[in-house]
Amino acid sequence: MNFQEGPQNLSWLKMVTLPCLSLILFVWSQVPGLQSQEFQFGPCRAEGVNLQQLREAFWTIQETVQAQDNNTSVRLLRQEVLQNVSDAESCYLIHALLKFYLNTVFKNYHKRAEFKTLKSFSTLANNFIVIMSKLQPTENEMFSVSESAHKRFLLFHRAFKRLDIEAALKKALGEVDILLTWMEKFYKI
Repeated sequence: MNFQEGPQNLSWLKMVTLPCLSLILFVWSQVPGLQSQEFQFGPCRAEGVNLQQLREAFWTIQETVQAQDNNTSVRLLRQEVLQNVSDAESCYLIHALLKFYLNTVFKNYHKRAEFKTLKSFSTLANNFIVIMSKLQPTENEMFSVSESAHKRFLLFHRAFKRLDIEAALKKALGEVDILLTWMEKFYKI
């Protein structure tokens, strides 16, 4: 077969390339996890996050962690903390919560994690690190420290501090599903 450059071969190339490219784009748009996924927290966004991976990691440890939580009358991520959060507040609040989870909960709980749940625990922590590192303000906006958002975080932090450290760590880790559900509100595919 002789492939000579010329108008005839270029039109053949265009005829073959366009359908192939269309098929690739169609498949890409249908496969979960391959799409451009992001969280949009007010002026901040984090692209390339796989919420399903976060959920699956939590489901693996959920039963173990929540079974260890003997204090069912206390909730850290209460309605006052997560409900009716404005877009402007969401950027500050998610940043504060993820930072707290990374620096306090994951850092101190990893020594207590059971071997069978260690991989899922690490997946959660690593994804929280990725989300925090990718939180970028859009349109050159800076993180605005909203008084209301700061008060919301302090409600969570005070509730955590009221418990002894072991109970607080178990409670916070057991409530990751509440945090993920709240974050899902800001998730866009």
